[in-house]
Amino acid sequence: MRSVVITGVSTGIGWATAKLLLARGYRVFGSVRKPADADRLKAEFGANFVPLQFDVTDEAAVLAAARDVRTALAGLVNNAGIAVAGPVLELSADQFRHQMDVNVIGPIIAIQAFGPLLGSDPSLKGPRGKIVMISSVAGKNGNPLASAYSASKHAIEGLSESLRREMMLFGIDVIIVAPGAVKTPIWSKADEVDISAYKNSAYFPALQRVRQFMLHLGEIGLPAEKIAARIADVLTSANPRVRYEITPDPMRHLITAVLPKRMVDKIIGKRLGLLPPA
Repeated sequence: MRSVVITGVSTGIGWATAKLLLARGYRVFGSVRKPADADRLKAEFGANFVPLQFDVTDEAAVLAAARDVRTALAGLVNNAGIAVAGPVLELSADQFRHQMDVNVIGPIIAIQAFGPLLGSDPSLKGPRGKIVMISSVAGKNGNPLASAYSASKHAIEGLSESLRREMMLFGIDVIIVAPGAVKTPIWSKADEVDISAYKNSAYFPALQRVRQFMLHLGEIGLPAEKIAARIADVLTSANPRVRYEITPDPMRHLITAVLPKRMVDKIIGKRLGLLPPA
C-alpha cells in the first residue's frame, strides 16, 4: 500500500486530497493541530487514515511524527498554510513573521523531517516519492494588502525550484501546484477577519473592498476536490510538469500576466481605491 503525508488535512484542499487518495487505495498520514480534528477525521476516513498531531512550526513535534511514520512514502504534500492581511506599512513584524513561519518555515521543517522517507534514506526500500508544494497564483503576483501572504508564496516558488534541483541526487521530484481562488475556509471566513485595528488607517476603505472581494472569490472559487484531483494525478504521473496553475478564471490571470505591470497597477489601484487623488 502506498503511503503519503499531507499537512493540514482538517479542512479544504488537505481534507479533499486525503479523501481522494484514501479512495484510491493509499494510506494517508494527515497532520492536524487539534485532538478533536484527529478523532473526527479517523471516524470520517477509516482505518487507512492515520492522524499526526502537530503544528507545522513545531520542529520537535514534526520530527517525532516522522519517527512514528517511519515507512517509505510515495509523497509529501505540503499543504498547511494561513493568510495574513494588512498593508506593509502597518502590519506588525510579528504578524509578518507568523505568516512566514507557517507558510515557509513549516514546509521546510516537514521536508527535512519526511524527506528521508521519500528515498534519501538508503535503509528504506521502495520507489522514490514526490514532494508536492501547494503554492498559489499569488506566488507569481503581488497582491496589495496581502503582501505577507504573497511574499510567503513567492518564497515557496523559489524554494521549490531550488529543492527540485537538489533532490535530483536522490531521484525525488518536486512539483508546485498553484491554485487560484478555492472554496475553502481561507476565503469563506473572510468576513470574520478583524480589520478594526486599521479603522484609522488610510488603507481601511481598501481593506474593506479586499474583504468583500475575498468573499466573492469564496463563492466563485474552484471546489477543493479539483485541486485534490490534480495533486493525485501528480503523485502517480511518471513525467509531471514542474508547476500547475489551476484557477477558476484563467483568462484574467493570463491577461494580467501579459499586460505591462504599470497598467495592471492602475487597474488594481482603481478597483481598490489605492490611486492618489487627481
